[in-house]
Amino acid sequence: MRAESSRQQRLLDLQAIDTRLDQIAHARRTLPQLAELEDLGGKARLLEDQLVRSRTELGDVQREVAKAEADVQLVRDRAARDQSRLDSGTGSAKDLQALQHEIVSLSRRQGELEEVELEVMERAEAAEHDVEELERGMGELTARISGLETARDRELARLDEEAGHVAAPRDSVVAEVGEDLVALYEKIRKSSGGTGAAALHQRRCGGCRLELNPVEIQRLRSADEDEVLRCEECNRILVRTPESGL
Repeated sequence: MRAESSRQQRLLDLQAIDTRLDQIAHARRTLPQLAELEDLGGKARLLEDQLVRSRTELGDVQREVAKAEADVQLVRDRAARDQSRLDSGTGSAKDLQALQHEIVSLSRRQGELEEVELEVMERAEAAEHDVEELERGMGELTARISGLETARDRELARLDEEAGHVAAPRDSVVAEVGEDLVALYEKIRKSSGGTGAAALHQRRCGGCRLELNPVEIQRLRSADEDEVLRCEECNRILVRTPESGL
């Protein structure tokens, strides 16, 4: 292929634009905030599951507390009624003696139920503490995630703005390079890690960074100015410059 030297020089400008755009795209994909957000997102999901379980457990224990309190109150009310009847002295001696026995039994039963109530209340307190700790942890994690999302969005906006500035002249550069040379460049760029053209600098290919051998140097020296040269090592387009060392 042949192309005027000026077109080949502009190809280096096109490559510089595309290289920077590729770097910006890579920076977008590898923002440190993205990896951290993914990690924190996983932690947040686990913490949310723990919080749901702890809240469920707390609800169950609170219902146990309510039942224990109701059971104790029921016995207290029964004992109070019996005591009132006993104090009034109404009824036969047998009835009054039965009331005395029942009051003793209720007192014993009340003590047992109050022990159960105390144990359940202790479990409820522990469950409340667990929920509070998890909610505190979730709040801190949410704040960290929010801060990282803000930093991520700010950095993405900056990269997008830079990409817009970098890409602005690309169409005009493509037009100056020409469709035929751009087509070859894009084909090579696709198969060569994003670099389709490189400057020949001090007898070294700017693409693969290898120094050309004497035979290849002689071939390039004898090539016409408008001949589109390729590196025999990496197959990229080699653009001659005043610093080529030829």
